[in-house]
Parts: sequence; C-alpha cells; structure tokens
Amino acid sequence: MDTVLQFPRIDPAIFTIHLFGMDLALRWYALAYIAGLVLGWRYVAGLCRRPGLWGGTSPMAPERSDDLLTWMILGVILGGRLGFVLFYQPAYYAEHPGEILAVWQGGMSFHGGFLGVIAGVIGFAWRNGLDAVRIGDAVAAAAPIGIFFGRLANFINAELWGRPTDVPWAVAFPNAPCSDGALETCGRHPSQLYEAALEGALLFLVILWAIRRGALTRPGRVIGIFLVGYGFARAFVEFFREADAQFVTVDNPMGHVTRLGEFGLSMGQVLSLPMVLAGVVLLVWSARRPA
Repeated sequence: MDTVLQFPRIDPAIFTIHLFGMDLALRWYALAYIAGLVLGWRYVAGLCRRPGLWGGTSPMAPERSDDLLTWMILGVILGGRLGFVLFYQPAYYAEHPGEILAVWQGGMSFHGGFLGVIAGVIGFAWRNGLDAVRIGDAVAAAAPIGIFFGRLANFINAELWGRPTDVPWAVAFPNAPCSDGALETCGRHPSQLYEAALEGALLFLVILWAIRRGALTRPGRVIGIFLVGYGFARAFVEFFREADAQFVTVDNPMGHVTRLGEFGLSMGQVLSLPMVLAGVVLLVWSARRPA
C-alpha cells in the first residue's frame, strides 16, 4: 500500500483529575454529546423565536425549549444505550444484566437514541399540551448538529472505523486488525468522517434550505426529510464501514463483510430502511395537509 495516513494519537480524555482516590476524566465523547445537545437546544429555541418560519405561530414559546432539553437528554442516553443492548449485543447483556446501564463502558446506538428522542418528544408534547409533530420538526432540524459532533468523537476514539482500502486518504487506526496481522500499515476508510459530513453537515444544510423554502409550515415535512436523508446517508456509508463484530463473516482476504440473512445487508442498513420508509410516508402525509 503506497499511502497510509497514520492516525493522530489523540487522547480520548481531554483531562483527568485524581480526586478521592478516583480518576475523573472529561472525554471527547462526553463533550461531543454535551455540545450536540446544547447547540441543538439553542437552535430549537432560535427557530421558535421566528414564528414566520412556522406560518405565523411557533409550536411553543422559546423558553419551553429548556424543559425539552431535559427530555432529549434522557431520550438520547437511555434510548441509545438500550438500543445498543437490544440491537447489537442482546446475548451478552442477557448474561450480564448489571452492565446494561454502564454507559461509561461505551456502547451507544444511534437508532436506539433516535427511538428515545421520539419517546421524549411525545412525552414532552403530551405533558405540555403541544403538537408533537411540530415539536418533532424542530428537533429533527437540530439533530444533525449532534450527529456531526458524535461522529467526530468516534474518529477521535478510533472506533467504528471503515473497511480496508487503498484510497489516498486511508487511515491506519490503532487496534484495527488487518488481514496480515499488522496494525500500523493497514489503511482503512475514515468512515466516521464520512458520516459526520453526510449525516451531519450536509443533512443540516439540506434541512436548513428546506426550512427557508417553507418546510416548517407543513407539519411533519422536516421530520420526513431528516428520516430519508439520514437513512440513505447511513446506508451508503455502511458500504465503507467495518461491520460490527457480531455480524461479521470473513468474505475475502481484504477484510470483513457483514451478512444478515440472504440479503447481504449490515445492521445499520437494516435499521435505516424503516427510517426511509417512515420518512417517505411523512413527506406524502405532510404534502396532503394544508399549510
């Protein structure tokens, strides 16, 4: 392989404090969650301060976004963790139930977090007598912000790396096994950065463009755009992302290929398909409703 970019050795912990006999660390991954939630919260509040974007009436007062943030934090953390447990390692956690809530050990699922956010939006709207679909539009508009920071954190943690490749921007990730057993010479797709660009930055700009063209005046349209956009972006990147170990079969000497059943789909693609279908249904439904 002619060109392999060595992974920048970034410490996953920004700093560590030794206190009361324990090492307390602030990690980039935690900071990514904080940044995504806080910036998303401010973005939702900003959208609600502009009733013109909603056709004259915002779905809630901007101050209500403070309470919404609490629901989103619970939805993201609990949903993301339970999704990882159920979708990716159910057998392991069935034998070790005490570790299910041990989020500090790692292991979060986007699709689980997405379901948690849906539950949070419905619960918040029900409790406050608000329109859940319009609140969902606001949250969907802000979601790519969190995805962007989360995928950057995945790169810093050197996790969820891509499949072996010889492209000029291939990265040699530490602890990423290669077919010849070498760790520092095996170039892989930096699939985390692909996801940050497509599911985060690009999807945010697409939704922003749609909002400026009146998408928020039709309830459900922004949610539909997010679901379709994320689903297609994630399914595309899965062709470059290394399969999760529990779904891997060695298919060729260049790396691993995921096989689920007879369709050759990765778990990420399987979970994204319902998102795309639900997004299409929402787009059709919103188009048939009056603005």
